[in-house]
Amino acid sequence: MSGHSTYEPKTGIERWLDARLPIIRLGYDSVIAYPTPKNLNYWWTFGGILSVCLVLQIVTGVVLAMHYIPHGDLAFASVERIMRDVNHGWMIRYLHANGASMFFLAVYVHMARGLYYGSYKEPREVLWILGCVIYLLMMATAFMGYVLPWGQMSFYGAVVITNFFSALDQVIPGLGSAITTWLWGGFAVDNPTLNRFFSLHYLLPFVIAGVVGLHIWALHVPGNNNPTGVSVKSKDDVVPFHPYYTVKDGFAIVVFLILLSWFVFFAPDALGHADNYVQANPLQTPNHIVPEWYFLPFYAMLRAVPQKLAGVLIMFGSIALLFATPWLDWAKVRSMRYRPTARWFFIIFIVAVLILGWCGGKLPDDVIIPMGKNPDGSPTGFSVVHLSRILTAYYYAYFLLVLPFVKNFEQTLPVPDSISAPVLTEKKG
Repeated sequence: MSGHSTYEPKTGIERWLDARLPIIRLGYDSVIAYPTPKNLNYWWTFGGILSVCLVLQIVTGVVLAMHYIPHGDLAFASVERIMRDVNHGWMIRYLHANGASMFFLAVYVHMARGLYYGSYKEPREVLWILGCVIYLLMMATAFMGYVLPWGQMSFYGAVVITNFFSALDQVIPGLGSAITTWLWGGFAVDNPTLNRFFSLHYLLPFVIAGVVGLHIWALHVPGNNNPTGVSVKSKDDVVPFHPYYTVKDGFAIVVFLILLSWFVFFAPDALGHADNYVQANPLQTPNHIVPEWYFLPFYAMLRAVPQKLAGVLIMFGSIALLFATPWLDWAKVRSMRYRPTARWFFIIFIVAVLILGWCGGKLPDDVIIPMGKNPDGSPTGFSVVHLSRILTAYYYAYFLLVLPFVKNFEQTLPVPDSISAPVLTEKKG
């Protein structure tokens, strides 16, 4: 897809460097002259937005690490000191905290776009898998970062999440407890846990950056997918990445940064939890332990099953399905733009995930549709956990039934012969 390099060194320094380390050629071929399908819409700008988010998280994280103290008695106070005494510390901390939420918002849109337009299909399976690896690393990094402020929700979030691994004792006795003890660095969530999480939280963003490099490399081999799902067939189907998409991506990045700025300056704690402004107390459990909003759909799946091991397997299985998606979708038509039936199933899937997120933020016994009263006078009926079970079942059905078999009864629309060919014919009346 990238084709032969068109870069020509113009100065003596460029020629000298190009003969020894062709880094300018690499940048030119990857960003300037890279041939890109000319019909990409704004859903494709989230790749550039994610790159900006990653750089923002690394830069602000390095600055915060200079002032943070990973100790159970000092961590909470060090965060408050950053907010009050470090020059612009409040802004750096809010940029980092809200930047994580914006990072996940952008990656969810990016993944939804990939699912809708079939960007995981051949020959882009490795590209998709690397994206899933990045997502998994993001989840681990975000979880460990959420623990660092050492507030009530941070502390008990660490207790709940790390205890997931103890469910493995039901498979291999002693295995889960050994993993949990290793994660804790002792027999409870304490100073060693905080030190380990701080070290890994600092390290993993650089690992993510490395995998992002592989992700971009894997993208440049087959080239970008596009809304039609049709492969590039001639030079008429592509344009240079610069200036066409650098300007387009730049505009989208500015709009996205305006959204981030609104949260940072006007609603910095809107996406957090008030209990995290209370210092961690191992002797006082919060009334309702909830993770950050971007984990809520998976948290709802976990709670949908009363058996601990089954709940953990369902939660991690939902992520494993993303890795298997390229081999679960057997349809020949790539883009759902030409698959009306699959499109409706996809819309229902997105709604199901959003409602699962809502369920994850509620108590599992909260009644949605009252159908009577318990002996103590409390309402009973169709509850949050019942809804979570239905939506979890659809989540799995979408990947295991809809993607493989919807092609057997759907009627697809005509697919254009090329990117340059007209997709729809406008009737004159």
